[in-house]
Amino acid sequence: MQKRTFMKVMLATTMLTAVGTTGFAAGEWDGPTTGPAAAEGKSIVVLAGDLKNGGILGVTGGVEEAAAAIGWDVRVLDGAGSIQGRTAAIGQAMALQPDGIIVNGFDAVEQQAALEGVVAAGIPMVAWHSGPKIGCDAPGGIFANVSTDAMTVSEVAAEWAIEDGGTDIGVVIFTDSTYQIAIDKADRLKETVEAAGGTVLEYVDTPIADTSTRMGPLTTSLLQKYGDSWTHALAINDLYFDFMGPSLAAAGLSPDTGPKAGSAGDGSEAAFQRIRTSGYQAITVAEPLNLQGWQLVDELNRAVQGEACSGYVTSPALVTTEGLEKLGDSNAFDPDIPYRDAYAAIWGK
Repeated sequence: MQKRTFMKVMLATTMLTAVGTTGFAAGEWDGPTTGPAAAEGKSIVVLAGDLKNGGILGVTGGVEEAAAAIGWDVRVLDGAGSIQGRTAAIGQAMALQPDGIIVNGFDAVEQQAALEGVVAAGIPMVAWHSGPKIGCDAPGGIFANVSTDAMTVSEVAAEWAIEDGGTDIGVVIFTDSTYQIAIDKADRLKETVEAAGGTVLEYVDTPIADTSTRMGPLTTSLLQKYGDSWTHALAINDLYFDFMGPSLAAAGLSPDTGPKAGSAGDGSEAAFQRIRTSGYQAITVAEPLNLQGWQLVDELNRAVQGEACSGYVTSPALVTTEGLEKLGDSNAFDPDIPYRDAYAAIWGK
C-alpha cells in the first residue's frame, strides 16, 4: 500500500494535527509561496457539475471568495447534475468569452467534444475533480486538476471500516460509473477492505444525481437482502448518505445498530452535521474545499499569464464525531493554516 499523508480531526483541542511524516500542522502552510502577481481585470466562469453536491458547492464558495480577493469577476453556471446540463453550461460559458474557465466536479472525458472547443478558443482551463490524473497538465486541455489524492481518500475510509468492525465486516460500496474517478475510488475501497480480510457484499453502481430517488429503495432492498451481515456502507461521495437515513429509521435501526456509513469524499456541510449528531453517518474523509477554491484561482492566474502550474496537492482529513466535538459549530474542513494570506501575498493583494 502506498505511503500517504492525511489530516485527522483529533480529540485534542489543537484543531488539526498532521498524521505521518509530511503534511502540515496547525499554523503551517505547505503550499506555494511564489508565483505571478494578479492579472488585472479578468472575468472567469465556474462550470459547476451540480450545485446540489456539497463538495462542488464548497469549492464554488472558495472560488468566489478568492476571486473577490484577487479582483476578478466570476460567473457560476450550474450543470444541474446531467450530461446535457453540463454541455449546455459549457456553451453558455463560451458565449460569455471569459478569460478563464474552472471545470468544477465533472469528468473532462464526459465533455471532451465541448471542451475541445474551449481549448481551440485559447481559453485557459483549470479543474476540480475532472479525472483520475491530479496536478499539472491533466488530460483534455486542463492546466491543473485540483484534488487530494483520491486513492489515499479511499484507503483511509476503508481502513476506518476495518478498524471499526474488524475483519468480520460486511461492506456495501456505492459508486457512479459515469465518472472514471468514482470507479477508481470504489475499486480502491474494495481492494483495501478485501486485502484486510473484510467482505464486500455488493458493489452498487447508482448515479450521484439520482440519489434522492434511488437511495431510499436501494437501502430497503439491501437490508432485506443482507440483514445483519451488512455492517458498513462506504461511498465515493457524501451525497449518497443524504438519503439513506430515513430508510434505516423506518426499518427500526438506530445509527448505532444499523450499517455504519463512511464516505470517501468530500466533506459536505450535511455530512458534518450528520456526523456531529450521530445521524446515520460515522465519518467522512474531507477535502479542504474552500482552500481548493483559492488554489483553483491561483492556478488559473498562472495559466492566463503563461506561468507554470504550482503542482500543489492538498491533504484530506478523517473526520469523526469525537473530533468534531472539539471544533465548535463549523460544518466544514477548513484547515487552521494561513492559505488566504499566502495566496494574497503571491498576488500582491
